[in-house]
Amino acid sequence: MLLPVMPPVSPMLAKPVTVIPPGASYEPKWDGFRALVFRDGDDVEFGSRNERPMTRYFPELVRAAKAELPPRCVVDGEIVLPAEKGLDFEALQLRLHPAASRVRLLAEHTPARFIAFDLLALGDANLMDRPFSERRAALAGALGSGPSFHVTRTTTDPELGAQWLQTFEGAGLDGVIAKKLDGPYLPGKREMVKVKHHRDADCVAIGYRIHKSGEGVGSILLGLYRADGELQMVGGAASFSV
Repeated sequence: MLLPVMPPVSPMLAKPVTVIPPGASYEPKWDGFRALVFRDGDDVEFGSRNERPMTRYFPELVRAAKAELPPRCVVDGEIVLPAEKGLDFEALQLRLHPAASRVRLLAEHTPARFIAFDLLALGDANLMDRPFSERRAALAGALGSGPSFHVTRTTTDPELGAQWLQTFEGAGLDGVIAKKLDGPYLPGKREMVKVKHHRDADCVAIGYRIHKSGEGVGSILLGLYRADGELQMVGGAASFSV
């Protein structure tokens, strides 16, 4: 593989805010696995948010990338798993299985999709220093309409962005992302903003992990008691300060 942007690459991140900012490009926040896909002919690699390889877990997307993506490109997006009532993140988590036979079975019965929302490289061109408005236009022109790879919808209307925040709640879209139209792609930097749905709940901390730096708590697993008294894991919390 020889591309103008080579793996691993840390994706550009978002910082949380409570109000949708004006003067930006807005898009739904998809509930899946953040991933960068690198394609150079028949060579295809998927990298996670933490720069870890994910290629082996999604063989159906590797095949689809060869059929649906430009011959040489680097695309930022989200791996999602469509279900009857929206996106199924719990089923998507099951795709990260160590056994190759299980991976093949899950790829057949619960095929994933890729929602593209940024283009880092196309052909011999590195696009990361170009404004997002140009990268977005190049992305829309380079990718087709699926069936496995799709380009996310965007708008520059903040009122429509606020409408998406309410309309798609519960369907696997857990917020809205806002990006600077003139902003470059800055790996690992929190240059985007995200507005998410907020809920309050008294949870039980059922497990924790020390931050990779060795200082403070990195993440906590959260649980709630069901009506029958059993403790049910409901998710996690992270991004704590030391």
